[in-house]
Amino acid sequence: MKNSEVYTNLVEGRKRQQKKLAVLIDPDKVDGSAVEQLIEKAMSAQVDYFFVGGSLVMNNYSARWIERVKQRCSIPVIIFPGSTFQVNDKADALFFLSLISGRNPDLLIGQHVVSAPILHQMDIEVMPTGYLLIDGGAPTTVSYISNSMPIPADKPQIAVCTALAGQLLGMKIMYLDSGSGAKQAVSEAMIQQVSQVVDLPLIVGGGIRTPEQAVKSCQAGADVIVVGNAFEQNPLLVEAMAKAVHGV
Repeated sequence: MKNSEVYTNLVEGRKRQQKKLAVLIDPDKVDGSAVEQLIEKAMSAQVDYFFVGGSLVMNNYSARWIERVKQRCSIPVIIFPGSTFQVNDKADALFFLSLISGRNPDLLIGQHVVSAPILHQMDIEVMPTGYLLIDGGAPTTVSYISNSMPIPADKPQIAVCTALAGQLLGMKIMYLDSGSGAKQAVSEAMIQQVSQVVDLPLIVGGGIRTPEQAVKSCQAGADVIVVGNAFEQNPLLVEAMAKAVHGV
């Protein structure tokens, strides 16, 4: 496995309060021309990361998009895996996600046991990540596929205790996500309370569609803002979103 270059970058960003933007590429939702435009806009806007993956990947395009990004630019590519089938050592790093907000043992440890020997042999940085699914006001693919209930949006204390447990268990990153297609983003109150208690890089995604929303999430304590659907629908939004996030 690789050393911790990407993780070090995340930690340093949190220490310096440098907010970062990640573009999420879901292989099921983008075509070649859209990816090319996203890469171009991301380079121009100095986006910090590309995340590649999704809860339900119906094709084998993940490797293709990873290779295309790596060929075109030096922006780090991190796999956001929905299953062991999305593991690929052409990326720079991988979120070793444990769905700590749910009670499905397969996504707490089962998939990890299967993928661990594969990742051990790969030249890729592996980052243990506590993944918390937050209710975004609508059923999402991740909640259905994971067979787990999201944390209620108005119960930040549950998120705080869950994230704290993840930190004590040795997770190195916390990821609050209301899921693809969420009607509402993770609340500022929840982000703030988790950020104040957990001393780890905090990633927030799902339902963030405007620069104003991104700024509020950053001000509440998010270190990395993740946007997928909004960019798929309007790649021109990348520059405005990056400017907003980097300007916090």
